[in-house]
Amino acid sequence: MRRTALLVSAALLTSLLPLAVARAADDPPPVPVDRFEREVPFANPPEGGLFTWGSDTGDPPTLRLSSRDDAPEGDQVLSGTYDISGYGGFTHDFAFAEPAHDWSAHRGIRLWWEGQDNGKKVALELKDGGANGEASELWTTSFTDDFTGWKQIEIPFTDFAYRTDYQPVGGIDHVLGLTQMWGYAVTLPVGAPGQFALDGVELYGRADQSLRASVLTDSAVYPVKEGGTATVKVTLATTGSAPIDEPVTVAYQTAGGSASTSDYTPLKGEFTFPAGTASGTTRTVRVHTLKDKAAAEAAETVPLKLTVTGAKAPAETPQVVIDAHGLPYLNSKLPVRKRVADLLSRMSLAERTGQMTQAERGAVGTGADITADDLGSLLSGGGSTPTPNTPAAWAKMIDSFQLRARATRFQIPLVYGVDAVHGHNNLVGATVMPHNIGIGATRDPALAQRTGAVTAAEVRATGIPWDFAPCLCVTRDERWGRSYESFGEDPALVESMETVVQGLQGARDGRDLKDDDKVLATAKHFVGDGGTAYGSSTTGTYTIDQGVTTVTRQQLEAIHLAPYRTAVDRGVGTVMPSYSSLDIVGDGRGPVKMHARADMINGVLKGKLGFDGFVISDWNGIDQIPGDYASDVRTSVNAGVDMVMAPYAYKDFHTALVAEVRAGRVSEKRIDDAVSRILTQKFKLGLFEKPYADTSGASKIGSAGHRAVARQAAAESQVLLKNSGGVLPLKKSQKVYVAGSNADDIGNQSGGWTVTWQGSSGDITPGTTILEAMRRNSAQLTYSKDASAPTAGHDVGVVVVGETPYAEGVGDVGNGNDLELSAADRAAVDKVCAAMKCAVLIVSGRPQLIGDRLGGIDALVASWLPGTEGDGVADVLYGRRAFTGRLPVTWPRSEAQLPINVGDPAYDPQFPYGWGLTTLTKVPEGGVATLTALGAAAGAAERAGADDRGRALVEKARLIVQQKAGPRMTAAVAAPFADAEHLLLTGRYGEAVRKLTQAYRAA
Repeated sequence: MRRTALLVSAALLTSLLPLAVARAADDPPPVPVDRFEREVPFANPPEGGLFTWGSDTGDPPTLRLSSRDDAPEGDQVLSGTYDISGYGGFTHDFAFAEPAHDWSAHRGIRLWWEGQDNGKKVALELKDGGANGEASELWTTSFTDDFTGWKQIEIPFTDFAYRTDYQPVGGIDHVLGLTQMWGYAVTLPVGAPGQFALDGVELYGRADQSLRASVLTDSAVYPVKEGGTATVKVTLATTGSAPIDEPVTVAYQTAGGSASTSDYTPLKGEFTFPAGTASGTTRTVRVHTLKDKAAAEAAETVPLKLTVTGAKAPAETPQVVIDAHGLPYLNSKLPVRKRVADLLSRMSLAERTGQMTQAERGAVGTGADITADDLGSLLSGGGSTPTPNTPAAWAKMIDSFQLRARATRFQIPLVYGVDAVHGHNNLVGATVMPHNIGIGATRDPALAQRTGAVTAAEVRATGIPWDFAPCLCVTRDERWGRSYESFGEDPALVESMETVVQGLQGARDGRDLKDDDKVLATAKHFVGDGGTAYGSSTTGTYTIDQGVTTVTRQQLEAIHLAPYRTAVDRGVGTVMPSYSSLDIVGDGRGPVKMHARADMINGVLKGKLGFDGFVISDWNGIDQIPGDYASDVRTSVNAGVDMVMAPYAYKDFHTALVAEVRAGRVSEKRIDDAVSRILTQKFKLGLFEKPYADTSGASKIGSAGHRAVARQAAAESQVLLKNSGGVLPLKKSQKVYVAGSNADDIGNQSGGWTVTWQGSSGDITPGTTILEAMRRNSAQLTYSKDASAPTAGHDVGVVVVGETPYAEGVGDVGNGNDLELSAADRAAVDKVCAAMKCAVLIVSGRPQLIGDRLGGIDALVASWLPGTEGDGVADVLYGRRAFTGRLPVTWPRSEAQLPINVGDPAYDPQFPYGWGLTTLTKVPEGGVATLTALGAAAGAAERAGADDRGRALVEKARLIVQQKAGPRMTAAVAAPFADAEHLLLTGRYGEAVRKLTQAYRAA
């Protein structure tokens, strides 16, 4: 389904006609599209019907069919209410399985609208061409609700403008053909509650033959090497694809631009498409460039001006670009620092500040502003994808943006970024890894690195060289909606998983970044985002995300800053500040937004830690700094932010930054430092030599080899919390009863940040659900989602329950969320576990409160968010692999205990940090004497630097303790047990075994 950003109106209503509109004598009768007399159902694609959409769960409007005495057409109207903060509206898609509609005989579309006189614009969008209504070109216009009562609104098709965002890549033909129409959509006003009603959507009038022809060029930019020839294809296109009735003349001339006539052969001429010419006919114009005496030059432009008679001219004047050549920065054999210095010395202030500006791909349309504003970077936010959402479409889209950068003076390539936080999760069909919380549960740094390598390979194969990952937050409160983005609550665990940086980037010195399977990594969110206090957020209805982290300097260093020291040592290329505020006890400053903390970004990150990459802001992150926009810009840049993510306000940012520099409030030195850092990474990525996508690795996206890595990660992430009577592993011969909301839902098991920002339930991307994987391993299996099927005759039940997807503060507890299982899940657990031995799997981004049911559950598994490879879950359920996962966070008894973390003075959880039973492994025998001997051996291994032996000895001791303590978890057991896990991760093996011995004595 379409999830779009706010529509930008291309044209206003040309006529708002009162009640009745006279029909010209030669007009065909109107053709109904919707009468709303129940002939069109409420249904989602691929079925035909009406459906709603919006930017989050609260933004889709309500829809209903209402009987009205004043209905303009028939007895009923479509009406509804809305309260939209981001974007929202409704769509009528025609059924995918049926032929598209032909509207080409008509002049336009009209509808009856009940005005509320609110002065708001209502956007109307048409879906033209393509495979179906969700893969069509989008054409838009709008009208203003500045009247009361019913009015019929007529909009000629000529008023609709091509939408430059959220399109099939490059468009289908950029022509409103009208012969393959897939429906329409209405985007409703934002910012205030409202109501609406409409009726009688229909086609009217006769097609206007004189306005339906357009002249198009195959590109807006034509780069050529000096002395080469640019070939410009000029195409005739018509609405309805019919031949033209009158001739169309195109005059062309090379004029203006930065090139002189000594750089090319001036060109002037004319050609005509005669009457009867078919739509799609193409003529060619060739522009010849010349080699001059200059050995080194910046790029030069030769505009080809087209004057069209009898049709619409192209929206842009095509530009022939003579490539830059001979300049030192273009010499790949020079050291990067020399290339940076040379390029920087040539750049104007506008060009330099352009490099510091990042825009959303949905905001730049076809990309003209990339050239006009010398933009340095684009990104795709969560769910900002091409249509169709395929690897080829991604590469084509990004190449089209890179082509725009070729029209700038120094042809500095864009660096394109995306949130690939658990695989290339925006791409349908990509390998979706477990979220970080699951990776932390594996305790397998080598596997973490492999997941990063798979992600990098799939991301780079679609033309994207930059990943906004990994998140190095240390989650300290499971009420936080971003908990699953963390590897765990212990900074030592987070540090151990930072091998993912090498998986993404390769060698620490950056020499691998140019490779076709590596990307620039981003350590985020600097610093303290996982420590925000519940109730401290002031962002909308968020309760904890983007709030305030209050710590002493010692706590800051030990907990939240430690992972960044490791990331810098690992050569991470970029760092992203947090939305949150940092309040350091005793510094007298109170809470300060991280985007404004020069002491932390300039002082600690770049100074003390020696970070030499660049700092990228979060999405509109500078806007949360107190003060006006100019103040936000100078404060953040002076604090050390090198590139600002200003998705839709990129022009405002660029203009403001130039003004701040000219006013002396931001120094040229600060600008040069920022741009040098950015250019350094672009050179390391090899973008100057290879700006376009290298899709040679695209065939491996979602491949069996990549999915095997994700499958192993899913298997190793499963944490066995309880296993009374050896219920697990299951046997293939057993009759298994499966129930629960998350057993057969690929969207739920993948979580947020999957295809869209918030993720969604359902079959959203290829993969294997837990149920599907279990079917492959079971001879006899019954599935009943709500446990309504008869339970008799089964040997064991598996109930898969947990959360539905969310991301960021939308998932905060208290913001419409809690840590309790749903009523349906609780009922399924109760019914199945009362009828047979049962295992309960919790698929979630954080612990769920299960204590009141724990006694009735035989086996309990924390499955986290395993991603698309449900086979990994089945591997441990059926004993193909042993359960080896360990809790990356403390599992609380109640919400009242939160926050609860390893090392707390009062620590009495349901299951402690580091807990994790195993299967297919014989638990070592022995008691205190055995543990004492293990402690001595572990101490010796520690002193000898024998880490593998030390870890193995601690693991042996841990299994002994878990065997005894499992049924009798108390604070006296939990606290030293969790402490031992932290000691293990910090290499203090002897002390870890001594703590485990303490836990054993208390059990």
